[in-house]
Amino acid sequence: MLHRNFLTQPLESLEGCHDGVGVLRHLEVLRGEDFQADLRFLNYTVLPPGTSIGLHRHGNDQELYIVLAGRGELEADGKVYPAQPGDVFVNEPYGTHGLRNTGGEDLAVLVLESPCPAGEA
Repeated sequence: MLHRNFLTQPLESLEGCHDGVGVLRHLEVLRGEDFQADLRFLNYTVLPPGTSIGLHRHGNDQELYIVLAGRGELEADGKVYPAQPGDVFVNEPYGTHGLRNTGGEDLAVLVLESPCPAGEA
């Protein structure tokens, strides 16, 4: 059994994430080696007002963003979606995506990435 409380752990500064704006606060909660299932990572990321995760593209994987607090916008494949607490976004394989904090308080998200089986994108 593995147990961690990500809300009590110190966060690291992460500047220019995927060429985004500003300095985010970030914690790698779990790594791929923590799982038997095929999950690459689980990250907790906090975007202060005005900061962003820049628009970027992945390979044959899916990345989930789960919004815990704050408000912002998620851009995926040319479309912009409002982001608020409780929203879950599934970024598709080979798609482009980025996240901006457009609100006045911190935007907190959990980010999970999992590879797709070969030939299934």
